[in-house]
Amino acid sequence: MPAMTEPKLIAGNANKPLAQAIARRMSMHRGMSVGLVDARVERFNDQEIFVEVYENVRGEDMYIIQPTSNPANDNLMELLIMTDALKRSSADRITAVIPYFGYARQDRRAKARTPISAKLVANLLTEAGIDRVLTLDLHAAQIQGFFDIPVDNLYASPVFALDIKHHFKGQMDDLMVVSPDVGGVARARELAKRIEAPLSIVDKRREKAGEVAGMTVIGDVKGKKCIIVDDMVDTAGTLCKAADLLMEHGATEVHAYISHGVLSGPAVERVTKSVMKSLVITDSIEPTDAVKACPNIRIVPTAPMFAQAILNTWSGTSVSSLFETDTLVPIYEGLYSQG
Repeated sequence: MPAMTEPKLIAGNANKPLAQAIARRMSMHRGMSVGLVDARVERFNDQEIFVEVYENVRGEDMYIIQPTSNPANDNLMELLIMTDALKRSSADRITAVIPYFGYARQDRRAKARTPISAKLVANLLTEAGIDRVLTLDLHAAQIQGFFDIPVDNLYASPVFALDIKHHFKGQMDDLMVVSPDVGGVARARELAKRIEAPLSIVDKRREKAGEVAGMTVIGDVKGKKCIIVDDMVDTAGTLCKAADLLMEHGATEVHAYISHGVLSGPAVERVTKSVMKSLVITDSIEPTDAVKACPNIRIVPTAPMFAQAILNTWSGTSVSSLFETDTLVPIYEGLYSQG
């Protein structure tokens, strides 16, 4: 059945600039003004979250734009409470647009007596009344199966492929895609296939979380411009060590393309001082002033892709078309030269 109402966007406090950028892109696509629903998301003195929606949303197709990034618990609660406010206001369908899905690293029981927090978060979102989830590069693809509602998981690799072809024009034969660990091989292989580059792996052994005991390079990177591919960078310790190791093995340059720039603690300082020529991240998490000021960090926008995905969801057309680089070329027109 064709959509009768316009899609309506509402945003929490986690990444307002991205929400506003998505609204602007949708305005361009629709040829009419698409703004964020007027609402307030505030805190009482004891930090309890309060939400009030000022516009009528009865029977509307609502899209809540809210990554569950740092502070993860506050942003998750905002999302849940906003959902409850919309549900009680008789919204017809509620889609949670979660550019960065927090707690995704806890997707299995790696040891005895540990939680599967990703499943718990999936249950919370579903019970709150969310009808559909739209996200980007889940840490583990199986998290989609934790939900009993539809989950559309977009990929950054088509956008990264566009960016690489633009910035490494005439140097494509020199590129080598590198997975920073064995677990990320599928993600790295996907990008390598898109840009027709060979694949290498950095095998790392951890003694405990956050500490790497040893690293080895699988594959010949000598004379290559290496591109490390991963879904998130947190403290950047492992990433910078991998870059050092690749240079020691004869790489001429090291760059990194990583979907989610968590960049906590000493991450920005490490990246600034590292041998990496560039770290490219998306704006799925709102970048701090330090991240914006870092000379070797570059941010690729996701608003064009999310805006199109929301419009496709609203109109009942395919979201999987956005998995192809060719589909994204017109969407990102002006950002990347063609030819």
